[in-house]
This record gives sequence, structure tokens and C-alpha cells, in this order.
Amino acid sequence: MPTFDVVSKIDLAEVSNAVSNLLREIEQRYDFKGSHCEVVLNKDTITVNADDDLKLRQIHEILKGHLSKRNIDAGVLDFKKVDQAAGQAVRQDIALIQGIDKDLSKNIIKEIKNAKIKVQVSIQGDELRVTGKKRDDLQDAISVLKEKEFILPLQFINFRD
Repeated sequence: MPTFDVVSKIDLAEVSNAVSNLLREIEQRYDFKGSHCEVVLNKDTITVNADDDLKLRQIHEILKGHLSKRNIDAGVLDFKKVDQAAGQAVRQDIALIQGIDKDLSKNIIKEIKNAKIKVQVSIQGDELRVTGKKRDDLQDAISVLKEKEFILPLQFINFRD
């Protein structure tokens, strides 16, 4: 039976490259001269330290731009609460979201069922497996999911006949 998997994964090497490019741009930009802005990439979080709220928002925009240049959707960024540091300085953690949680997987299953396509969807950890009798049904399921806007970007992998 033909199958495919629905996943939401990001390439951490590309995220690392985007953060490196962000740091290079911060060093060269005139509006960041003399500031003490810092961006640190941990395993699955990005920590941003900035002089003030304005510079923090500028770093957000630059980061989104560099991620989009590397074909990573900015929807994978989960901006946490901004913490006040000494003076006007601010600190923020940005989590990198990977995998499909239960609520999103239920929404995906619901969308496929509402489209009345003859496929079965099963949850396998943080990804979904879609199985059908015909290849055309699976392609219809992919097109239905591509039309809908979900919180996370979805990828369709392991398409097998």
C-alpha cells in the first residue's frame, strides 16, 4: 500500500549558518555599533541578549530574514517571554519547534477526514503516517494539507508505492 509521512523538522545546520550570518551582520551594521548584543545558539534554543527592546526587534527581523534565505520557515520560532536584565537590557529565549504535537496532529487528521479522501492516518510519535490504496488519494491528501495554513511548516517525506 502506498504511504507517506507528514513531519515538521528543521535542519539545525542551516539554523546554525543563519545565526552565524546574523552575528556577522550585527557586527557590520551601523545601528549596532557600540552595542552589546549577543545571540547564542544552544541545542534547540536561541538566546538573544540586546541593549533595548528596539534592538531585540531588529534582531528578530534579521533572524527571520536569514532563516528564510536558507529555506526555513519562521513559523518554527517560538518567542518566549522577554526578560528585563540590568538597565534597559533585555534577554529572550527563542525555542526551535520540531515535531507535530497532539493538538496539531488532531487538526491535520480532521482536515483529511473532512476532505473525504479514502486514506488512513496514524500518529507515530511526533509524525503522521498516511496510508491509502491509491497513489492519487495520497496526492490529494498532500494537496489538501498544502492548501491549509497550519502553525508549523509541514514536510511530506518517505512517499512509497
